[in-house]
Amino acid sequence: MASKGQKYKQWTAEEKYKIIRPILENEKSQSQVTKETNINIGLIFQWVKRYNENGLKGLVNKKKPGNPLSKYEKRKSLNKEEQLEYENMKLKIENELLKKGYLMKGDGIIVKFMK
Repeated sequence: MASKGQKYKQWTAEEKYKIIRPILENEKSQSQVTKETNINIGLIFQWVKRYNENGLKGLVNKKKPGNPLSKYEKRKSLNKEEQLEYENMKLKIENELLKKGYLMKGDGIIVKFMK
């Protein structure tokens, strides 16, 4: 388990399968695997369930949504195409916020929500 302030371990589908394989082949119980690997039994249970439902595809980590602008904001210089993509994304986000009732200042700062 990760200590405070650290990110949790990201397991690959192959690593997950390697851990739950003894359970699937009835060699070991979930409790035994939990004790040996020090992984939460609920997590092991989820992996087994997902594998039984979808095979190895069920163990693949889902991509989490994030800030689409971050890949452009961290860079010092952008080429012309990247500048256009960045501006286009900013406008799409602003448009979605306006649809939801937010008011904007000229520099894109959200002022207040109107219902």
